Amino acid sequence: MVDKVRELALKVLYKMDKDNSYSNLLLNDTINKIRKEKDKKETNKKEVNKKNENKNNENNNNKVNTKNNLDNRDIALISEIVYGVTTWKLTLDEIIKKYSKLKLNKLSLWILNILRLSIYQIVFLDKIPKSAAVNEGVNLAKKYGNRGSIGFTNAVLRKVTKKDYEDFFLIKEENKRLSFCYSMPLWIIEELKDEGFSYDKVEDFCKASILRPKVSIRVNNLKTNKKDLKTILEKEKIKSEDGILEDFLILNKVSNLENLEAFKNGLFTVEDEVAGLSALVLEPKEQETLLDACSSPGGKTTYLAEIMKNKGEIFAFDVYEHRTKLVDENCKRLGINIVKTKVNDASCYNEEYKNKFDKILLDVPCLGIGVLKRKPDIKWQKKEKDIEEISKLQLDILDTCSKYLKPGGEIVYSTCSIFRKENRDIIEKFLEKNSNFKLDNLYNILNEKIYNKDKFFIQYLDKENNGYLEVLQNEKTDGFFICKLKYIKEN
Repeated sequence: MVDKVRELALKVLYKMDKDNSYSNLLLNDTINKIRKEKDKKETNKKEVNKKNENKNNENNNNKVNTKNNLDNRDIALISEIVYGVTTWKLTLDEIIKKYSKLKLNKLSLWILNILRLSIYQIVFLDKIPKSAAVNEGVNLAKKYGNRGSIGFTNAVLRKVTKKDYEDFFLIKEENKRLSFCYSMPLWIIEELKDEGFSYDKVEDFCKASILRPKVSIRVNNLKTNKKDLKTILEKEKIKSEDGILEDFLILNKVSNLENLEAFKNGLFTVEDEVAGLSALVLEPKEQETLLDACSSPGGKTTYLAEIMKNKGEIFAFDVYEHRTKLVDENCKRLGINIVKTKVNDASCYNEEYKNKFDKILLDVPCLGIGVLKRKPDIKWQKKEKDIEEISKLQLDILDTCSKYLKPGGEIVYSTCSIFRKENRDIIEKFLEKNSNFKLDNLYNILNEKIYNKDKFFIQYLDKENNGYLEVLQNEKTDGFFICKLKYIKEN
């Protein structure tokens, strides 16, 4: 009999490869279906048992059997397998290559992913016996393969041990060793080195990309405060601790946050701290007119509004209507009414907005290399050739939106990437053409104006001019780039 948990994980992994879909979307859809089915069965069970009780029926045969229902531990294992296989795909494939006489592209997607999820359990999950991982993998092969693939799956899995992974650390060639040990595409490692990152920094980046991200939330001070929110979370048996930034909490061992009443009532937003930092660096004030030119899904937009105490005006652009609707939904949940969403391409100039805004936030589209621990799919979906296209778009957006700023105004440019071609290179090209702008010094902002525990973010400032904040992925935050430009005079 096929194990239901592993089968559901396999279906998610298969669909990801087949449709080039993102793991978080497919996983959330799968988990939501499980929870709905579980709630439905629990409701039916109560109704049947209540009827039996009323009839004084001692015969239990009519009661609903929930023995095979998936519980929270099953859901956690599905998430563990899907997330783990997605994170470690390159490394797992290298182990398969070691023992397979067939090339990977000759294997069916079903068998390939059965091998991946089974090897992930053998190598990286200590609590699952190898025998269980092998047997369940073979059972899946019986259902999703043929007679030949059953024997093939069995033969490969029985040869795999934890030593297969340990051997990767003995590889002498640096780039290849980093790639295999941390499941990082070679082109990303080479790009970082070409851009001047040291071996140690590249290795730290790779190590951080396989960490499990912490869950950080931002307190909505329009509706509550940190102390009261902590109390509310404690009643839900959710432990929290103060984050690096004043308005943030770090939650321990929590899932399904969107179903909490505190979330539905708009008491907090799920957001990584370094993403929230870009809004703080902009230093929005009450009654100002702001632009968030790439706003969806609205995390930074709503933080700007909260800092402004919901007083002033924020224009929130995005290219697609369904994305601006996400911003509207977040604003409604959080009790924010100063945001005006508009479907607008930030790279295309619109005379209507010339010199209109006091401050502008440009969290531009990027490759997302700074959030690999949160979205490991990016490693396999993005390619080296994408850098040129995305960097051109980023510069176009900055050039265009700079014309919307009032003289004396400020722009924060940020990305969740760490490639310098997407960040400082863009800023330097812009400043070469625009002498009416200058790069702001972020040291005073981070040291005096923004509370950040232990001056955490200062360590990531560019030491030459303090104008670039280049946060590498680490155990506390995602990777991010932030800088601030001031409009000092008319051209």
